Amino acid sequence: MRDAMLELLTTEEMGRADRLTIEGGTPGLELMEAAGRGVAQEVIWRYPDAERVAVLCGPGNNGGDGFVAARHLQDHGYSVRLALLGDSGKLQGDAAEMARRWDGGVEALSPEILKRASVVVDAIFGAGLARDVEGGVRGVIETLNDLHLPVVAVDVPSGIDGTSGAVRGTAIRAEATVTFFRRKPGHLLLPGRLYCGAVRLVDIGIPSGLLGDIAPQTLANAPALWLAGYPWPSLEAHKYARGHTIVVSGGPEATGAARLGARAGLRVGSGLVTLAGSKAATAVNAAQATAVMVRSIQGARGLAALLKDERLNAVLIGPGAGVGAKTKELVLTALKARAACALDADALTSFAKSPKTLFGAVKRREAPVVMTPHEGEFARLFGNKLSAGSKLDRARWAAQTSGAVVVLKGADTVVAAPEGHAVINDNAPAWLATAGSGDVLAGLIAGLLAQGMPAFEAACAAVWLHGEAGSHAGPGLIAEDLTEWLPAVLDELADMAGP
Repeated sequence: MRDAMLELLTTEEMGRADRLTIEGGTPGLELMEAAGRGVAQEVIWRYPDAERVAVLCGPGNNGGDGFVAARHLQDHGYSVRLALLGDSGKLQGDAAEMARRWDGGVEALSPEILKRASVVVDAIFGAGLARDVEGGVRGVIETLNDLHLPVVAVDVPSGIDGTSGAVRGTAIRAEATVTFFRRKPGHLLLPGRLYCGAVRLVDIGIPSGLLGDIAPQTLANAPALWLAGYPWPSLEAHKYARGHTIVVSGGPEATGAARLGARAGLRVGSGLVTLAGSKAATAVNAAQATAVMVRSIQGARGLAALLKDERLNAVLIGPGAGVGAKTKELVLTALKARAACALDADALTSFAKSPKTLFGAVKRREAPVVMTPHEGEFARLFGNKLSAGSKLDRARWAAQTSGAVVVLKGADTVVAAPEGHAVINDNAPAWLATAGSGDVLAGLIAGLLAQGMPAFEAACAAVWLHGEAGSHAGPGLIAEDLTEWLPAVLDELADMAGP
């Protein structure tokens, strides 16, 4: 996990990494020199034929990185113009020293600096920007965006909050961003990710061992986090050893969503999957399902009787279930059983007026629960108490409040555990924004839960698999395609796992 550099550091945590490194004997000037050199190398690699570079510097350490980059670019033969926000005489510490080492001119930051520029280096504000961008610098940023010049940003594009990914008033749209030691949540969370372009991580000499002291709680989602515990079948395995998933069907006119979830559970390895619903729904499902089994039950009482069989060890409720008292009763019944639960869509919205009832039932059980809301369902179930917080903050709060692993879906899906740790996913393509996509994801989670994968890891793995399948399917994707591409994705995952 450490080797994969998946840890995401808040601006406060990154500041601590800098301080601990300096306290350990590495001069701050050395860190700044490495950072600025890394930025220059990115410009040289991306734009070898450019002639004129405009370097925009701010009054802090980000600006100091910019002075270093300007020096290296000039040494490499580029024509460099440098502009500073504020008075160079007021620069402090390492930034002041790097400004002293720059032997070129220093102009006032204004749109004038952009004239005839081939490439721009954005070193105005760092990741810890604490207020909205306004005044003259806002005008420079807006002019730069209007000109569509290629930009390499230092750490984060100016105007982006590195911890939340929020736009502070306005922000520079970069083609590439060079950041240091570890990425930040704002590199992955929307809208910040849309402004960063390609993100390159540069080693500036901060020891990775410091992560043990910092103990970051947020990581980027990737197989390195959960692959070691992925439930590959052994040679002697049989279907009964691979878990049995129950997917509760909606009514006869709303069975498709449950079938999508059931097929996903089967594809991801659950040994058996059964669609359970009313007689009318079962008739429809029986006509459509082949490897997935069907079972007719009568409401919550029938589900309770079914789940008495402890071999049925995972249950998915929500896709196409319908919003109302009947679904609410089915969910509460499932939560009284020993099976792991995946709750999606209508299973969540049915508790919009009584969320504490749901949360209490979750917290009273030992078996895991995973909730998979999109933003609308999240707002209905959890309210808007953290409307000003980042997606990461909201998902964490929801997991702690509900007692469930929460998968807050989107292009930047966040998976959060009640204990506080979380991941941000960034492999989901735009093609996944289609009807039924979320039902497939819920089925993947349920299928992994059935195989005994811990809830947080199961959710992380399912989200990643879902994104990879979407990328394989590509333009024109519909939800049914996702399970058909899953074998190819699993084959690649098995190669990663090795023999």
